[in-house]
Amino acid sequence: MSHQLSRRRLLQLATASAAGLGLTACGDNGSGGVTGADGDSGRITVWSWTTAAEALRGVVPSFERDNPGIKVDVQDVGNPAIWDKITVGLASGGKGLADVLHIGVDYLPGYLEKFPDGLADLSALGADRYQSDFAEGLWPTVIGKDKAARALPWEVNPLGLFYRQDYFDKAGVDPADIRSWDDLIAAGPKILSATGARLLGLDKPGTTPDMDFFQNLMQLQGAFYFDRKGRITLASAEAVQALTIIKRLNDDGLLADTAGQGTRKRLLAQGKLATSPDPAWAVEYLATKFPDQKGKWRVMQPPAAVAGGGRSVIVNSTYLAVATSSRRRRAAWRFIEYALTKPAEINRMFTSGGVFPALGAAYDDPRFSAPHPFYGGQKVLKTFVDSLSAGSEATNFTGDYTRALKLASDAQSQVLVKGADPARALRDAAERLAQQTGRQQAA
Repeated sequence: MSHQLSRRRLLQLATASAAGLGLTACGDNGSGGVTGADGDSGRITVWSWTTAAEALRGVVPSFERDNPGIKVDVQDVGNPAIWDKITVGLASGGKGLADVLHIGVDYLPGYLEKFPDGLADLSALGADRYQSDFAEGLWPTVIGKDKAARALPWEVNPLGLFYRQDYFDKAGVDPADIRSWDDLIAAGPKILSATGARLLGLDKPGTTPDMDFFQNLMQLQGAFYFDRKGRITLASAEAVQALTIIKRLNDDGLLADTAGQGTRKRLLAQGKLATSPDPAWAVEYLATKFPDQKGKWRVMQPPAAVAGGGRSVIVNSTYLAVATSSRRRRAAWRFIEYALTKPAEINRMFTSGGVFPALGAAYDDPRFSAPHPFYGGQKVLKTFVDSLSAGSEATNFTGDYTRALKLASDAQSQVLVKGADPARALRDAAERLAQQTGRQQAA
């Protein structure tokens, strides 16, 4: 959805802002600040951003009707302002924080790592009974150092490969034959010759860290910049494989340069990209932004990063948490529970804000198996639901994600612009990451 796209891009532009400065510079663990309380009534505030905030507002009337005595004020804090506000609040022991906080997966692990007492223990309020109700792979992310749940999953984004069916047809490429990136790279010259469209675009010089595709290729292999223990894996075989795929795409002339604000959107509008590897939020994004391309796009599971490898992966997600400093923690928890565990409410938010729900029971709604006119009648949402059924490993972003992002971006740019060797570029990046963070590299 558009708010997710904005958040990811803004995060990439702000590698030295909230998560970078706040999580690495602050030593306060969230204790010794404001003393919270378990109040079960009164007015609670909720921090979110853009369309997600609007979606949450849609839940408020029914919640207040069913929970007399609690009033809810949903505030659109903006993005990236919300990360600065949450980080500063946690670093000061909870001062000034809202009762309910909307947090992305790229920040939550770092908050739990740096501020272990900053988010309320939801296990004590009953959250654990919902553990199996959400998409597999999300629950480990909400668990703090004390093994208690500190948030509840809201949005999940399984990865898909959006592709131009008309281009594939014109080039004589059968999507069913595309099982790995080896297959797609082999088909790329046919598509380029027949249509003039390259496979996908990346910001080659790294004017903004454009690392979603690299990260997705790692995640398809069950890897990331860090392992579950927080050790650095930026120079792993999986990372090298990911960057090697990107280098092959570039060497074969299949990669368009998207340097410059709005370039990728312009290339898509001009029909110069044949595929777009994106999560579930892009279903409505493409339909809304490019209505003149109705009927031309389809979705498949992403090609495997290695032949015979996995093709199902969750690449990002968002959560709702309660600040420990809240004076009305039980009331705040009741709002989260109401919004995220009731299929009717979470699907209401999906309809209004495009937030693909993490709650498994939500998929029983007919909309998740309905044909989509923009995609030629394909049941695109079902493609993503089916992908979730395969499960996914949790991704550990840690509190040093922005440092890893910048170093990985530099490595990618060296490969794409200067022809550097992927293994060497990543090895150098991993060594610098270890020096900057004090983390060990995984063997």
